[in-house]
Amino acid sequence: MSYSAAFPKLEHDHDGCVRAALDTAQETCDRNGARLTELRRHVLKLVWASHTPMGAYAILEALHAEGHAGAPPTVYRALEFLRDQGLIHRVESLNAFIGCAHPDAAHTALVLICTGCHRAAEFTDRGVDAKLRQAAAARGFAVARQTIEVEGTCPDCRHPQDEVASA
Repeated sequence: MSYSAAFPKLEHDHDGCVRAALDTAQETCDRNGARLTELRRHVLKLVWASHTPMGAYAILEALHAEGHAGAPPTVYRALEFLRDQGLIHRVESLNAFIGCAHPDAAHTALVLICTGCHRAAEFTDRGVDAKLRQAAAARGFAVARQTIEVEGTCPDCRHPQDEVASA
């Protein structure tokens, strides 16, 4: 079975993903003159805690479980900051958030959502991005941010008979 870079293997070094995301977040905020507070950093860490989109109330529950105080507006402000810095994407269909795999570049977030395990993965495709921006521009529309969500089955949840049927 061949895996796309979008969905890491289940046994990958996930702690490495989280460390890299937090390091990149600090670099991004430093470059933008923004302050990555301890709470914002912690919220980002929770978003990256798995490859499953996480909602604001789940984040709030996780914060409370770890002994942190906080209310919904605090979490929403942290999420808004992280989104404004390009560090997370909102998965509209799930009312949840995932970490951005490419925060250092403007891009269309293409989010694959597995209906089996509920993990989500982001990837970019410059061709899709360019086509969408061109189509919008032809209609006099200036794109500020775009996310495309696609539901399906990840490589770990697919069964061999699925591959035969799609061939």
